[in-house]
Amino acid sequence: MLEWILILLIVAAVAGLLGLNSLAGVAMTGVKILIGIVLVLFLLAVLGVFAIA
Repeated sequence: MLEWILILLIVAAVAGLLGLNSLAGVAMTGVKILIGIVLVLFLLAVLGVFAIA
């Protein structure tokens, strides 16, 4: 999942440099959603480890 975040960040940066603002916005929206999912999964994993211990 982190690979997809990096790929979308690169796509957004290149699109922004080329003046394709709508494509850059779509890519950044995807990045925000994926970062949110990763953070939720990370918190669930951390809290689950503490709950077991």
